[in-house]
Amino acid sequence: MASVEKTKTVAKAKTSTAAPPQKRGIPIPSPFERVHTGPLTEELLLEPGKFGLGMVPGTKQPNATTTMACGFCSTGCGLNVHLADGQAVNLTPAVNYPVNLGMACPKGWEALAALPASDRGTTPLIRTNGKLQPASWQAAMETFCDSFKSIQQKHGKDSVAFLGTGQLPSEELAFLGALAKFGMGMVHGDGNTRQCMATAVTAYKQSFGFDAPPYTYDDFEQSDVLVLVGSNLCIAHPIMWQRVLRNKNNPEIIVLDPRCTETADAATEHVALAPKSDLALLYGIANLLISKGAIDQRFIDQSTSDFEGYQSHVKTWTPEVVSRVSGISTAQLHRVADKIAAGKRVSFWWTMGINQSYEGTRAAQAIINLALMTGNIGRPGTGANSITGQCNAMGSRLFSNTTNLLGAHSFDHPEHRRKVAAVLGIEESTIPQETGDTYDKIMAGIAEGRIRGLWVLGTNMAHSWIHQSECRRLLDKLDFLVVQDMYHSTETVAHCDLYLPAAGWGEKEGTFINSERRIGLLKKVSRAPGQALADFSIFQLVANYWGCGQMFERWTDPEAAFQLLKQLTAGQPCDITGIESYRMLDEHGGIQWPYPQDNPDTGQQRRLFADGRFFHKDGKARFIYDAPQPMPEPTSDQWPFLLMTGRGTAAQWHTQTRTGKSSVLRKLYPAEVYVEIHPLDAAEMGIAPDQKVTVLTARGSVTANAFITPTVNQKQLFMPMHYVEVNQLTMAHFDPWSKQPSYKDCAAKIEV
Repeated sequence: MASVEKTKTVAKAKTSTAAPPQKRGIPIPSPFERVHTGPLTEELLLEPGKFGLGMVPGTKQPNATTTMACGFCSTGCGLNVHLADGQAVNLTPAVNYPVNLGMACPKGWEALAALPASDRGTTPLIRTNGKLQPASWQAAMETFCDSFKSIQQKHGKDSVAFLGTGQLPSEELAFLGALAKFGMGMVHGDGNTRQCMATAVTAYKQSFGFDAPPYTYDDFEQSDVLVLVGSNLCIAHPIMWQRVLRNKNNPEIIVLDPRCTETADAATEHVALAPKSDLALLYGIANLLISKGAIDQRFIDQSTSDFEGYQSHVKTWTPEVVSRVSGISTAQLHRVADKIAAGKRVSFWWTMGINQSYEGTRAAQAIINLALMTGNIGRPGTGANSITGQCNAMGSRLFSNTTNLLGAHSFDHPEHRRKVAAVLGIEESTIPQETGDTYDKIMAGIAEGRIRGLWVLGTNMAHSWIHQSECRRLLDKLDFLVVQDMYHSTETVAHCDLYLPAAGWGEKEGTFINSERRIGLLKKVSRAPGQALADFSIFQLVANYWGCGQMFERWTDPEAAFQLLKQLTAGQPCDITGIESYRMLDEHGGIQWPYPQDNPDTGQQRRLFADGRFFHKDGKARFIYDAPQPMPEPTSDQWPFLLMTGRGTAAQWHTQTRTGKSSVLRKLYPAEVYVEIHPLDAAEMGIAPDQKVTVLTARGSVTANAFITPTVNQKQLFMPMHYVEVNQLTMAHFDPWSKQPSYKDCAAKIEV
């Protein structure tokens, strides 16, 4: 879909392809240029911990194999990348890497397939006369800076914002956040982790005093009871499911999910609750556990606060009340509670089924409360464990300068601002004293005319943002939109005024932090095409063309940035000052935070809260609870179906921008969008398998193939989020605490 040409109030686009003069900023780096400086020798290229293998044209490299973290989901698998003449040619899962132990999902096996795609961006593009035209980096940088500065001069510093991604390494996320907020004076910035992890972040901060997933993947193998809430682990995180299958304790696996997913089908107990009744159900389970005496009173007294209030709150959620709300029989409620009560090592896991909800924060905290009241935390096989979405959503949470100041500090805390300024060698006055708007408020700001310029990096928001047609309308309303991405073909690029071609996973260096807090290494094993540059290099260019380059003189390369991030974590719960270098990460197979310099725990599998102490000032975790709220858009006679969305197959990833490049992966899922319909509903409406039907909501309509299956209950529909059409239907409503969109509940109907 091409963007309509907009009337501009910004600087005129420049399309010069001449070599850049040196009067503004630093020389444009070659896309083949190594990050490490100094003479290029065979010894340096093959030395462990020195990456950028074979990135200089014409240099003959010997064959080699190097291990790096996968760049798809948050599992953070180790992949052995095999090189010929210094270029990645194949990969295999790393047998000794502590995450995946020699396993890989289809996406991991095909990770290299996304790099040589024909629609890779190879040069900057500037929209001229309604069309994106090739331009030089000089022209791109001048257009970028002149346009954003013009908007800020006319409408204020806060009239420009950025939206990043959990796909970028931590070093690039930190550089982006520092550049945008400290150097360019932006007030507002957020990332696409708002769409997947904001709820878990908020729940942990409120309950534990810090965003701290307490577990390690070894807990999958140590539990005797696993409770999975809104998590289709089999296909969303296949390697984690493989860790469950390695469990020798013959565990009970309890799955709370409205759909009979692949994970629910493999469970020992599937609780097919009504959509968005999870909070009531979890309160009911808590009430039963209390009534059965299945709580750890000693742990409650020593390590938590306000259990009495919570106990009083859940008393009203009797089995009979919960049964009416959730559709689950009282017998099954008792059975689930008994299984949890009998467990010696019970672990509770959740992901997007909880997070993407209008009351997700309280639902996540209801899960946390179950772990706290039963004392199932801090020991092997236990925990209240959120499973992250993107490969570096955890890095985004700690270092992106969006939800908090760099290193999980607070923008409104004077001592934190002073610390960050001292570590970075900048003036404290350049650091904002407020966090800035969240993603949803940035979009509202565009609608209201407060935000006139937007910089979008590595996220395809014209596909993924809720209520898609409204999102696209707002993108076209902007005075100036910059998209920085690997590919020039995304739905979001179609709306932009300036496109910046970026290197992707495997074409640059940095670190990711996975779901279990493990910091893994990203290496440069392939050449970025054409003039595409690492995001880190693009940020260096922006800083120098903007005129704030001196502020970032210490940010010479990703590993130098990593050293700054280490210093920023000093004294924080996420302290990693004991990690000496990239080489150390490489040799250890990644390292979980915390890893402080004064007292590092060198174990490969490390849990938090083993001492029963949490991060609130009193050292106690808090029971937090609220009354369940009604669904914002319930079903009705006009809209009799409830539409849910989510992950489709293990071969698909988000907007399919990368997975769609693999011919192997494309064979593993349907090419066209489909909707799951219960057989009785299909029979009532005369719908045959694979028949074209129209799914409608108050936002729009989509034609889809009917997939008739009993995995959804009657009057429920399911559509995979990966297809571009689906978010034309979803409703823009948000959790009040986390501001995360609720993608999984809106009223719909079907027309044949």
